[in-house]
Formats: sequence, C-alpha cells, structure tokens
Amino acid sequence: MKRRVKKILSISLILLLIILILIVLLFIVRLMTPTEIDDVSPGILCPEIEIYNPDVLYIIPDYNAHPISFYPKWCNYILSRNKELGLHGVKHTYKEFLYENISQEELNLGIEEFEKCFELTPKTFKPPQLAISAENKQLIKKNNLKFKGYFNQATHKVYHCSDDKMIPNRIVKIF
Repeated sequence: MKRRVKKILSISLILLLIILILIVLLFIVRLMTPTEIDDVSPGILCPEIEIYNPDVLYIIPDYNAHPISFYPKWCNYILSRNKELGLHGVKHTYKEFLYENISQEELNLGIEEFEKCFELTPKTFKPPQLAISAENKQLIKKNNLKFKGYFNQATHKVYHCSDDKMIPNRIVKIF
C-alpha cells in the first residue's frame, strides 16, 4: 500500500512540475512575442495605445455604423504609430463571425474601409470574441487573410481598448 501511495505521489509531483514548466514557458513566450491591442476604432476610447505601446493594432472598420474612413485624422494618427495593422471583424457585433454567415460583399466592405483609411490591404484577421464558424473561417482564408485565434491570444499579450473585458488589461500586463 505504501508503495502505491509513493508512486501516486511521485507521479503527481512529476505532473505538477510539468505544468509549472509549461506555465513558465508560456510566460517567456508571451514576453518575447509582439503585443497587440484589439477593438481599435474611432468610436472606442483607447488610451491603451499610448500606455502599452503595442506592436499590432486590430482595427474595427465599421463600428456602430461609423466607417473608419470618415475619420481621416484618426486614420493618420493610427498610421503615425507605425504599427502592424489587422482587421478585427467588420462591425464587431457580438460574435458576428460565429452566428452570421458573412458574405463576400460584407467582408469586402470591411476590407475596403480599411484600405480607404490606411491605404493598406489588411494581411491578418482576428474575429470579435475569437468566435468564428467554419464557413466564415474559409471565407477569411479565401481572401488571403492570416487567421489569428485562441492560440495567438494565449501566446501574445493582448490588450483591449476601453478595458472592460473579462480579463482586465492590468492582469494581461502581469502575465
């Protein structure tokens, strides 16, 4: 009986050690990868751009029916930050890429807004709330947009504009 208990304890310790090593490795990876900010739009206050100085900004092209191209000063400000820019949904409605079948035309409108604002074509895409259906994921890939999802979120420090998310930015900063 004592042997069995010792064996269970040693296996438990090994598993605990493996988990701790994985957590440390994830922490190191997050320190080395580019930082990101989601939910960037002229309709959302975003002091986090100045506070965290991220490497990547994920832009909402048409938040609350306010296309970003209507805000040329904002577009120039974002461009002046000299950051990588990605597309973050089209309208950023709740899980829009999970519950709605996004048409090519809808996606094109988001891409066109992005291009009008920044004179750049987006290369990356991250769906709102990281939720996307298989059909919409195929649409994203068909448009040669690099998809960013849960793995990206786990391996990068991702802050949010307006910091009202489930995991506050101050917690993201620590980890």
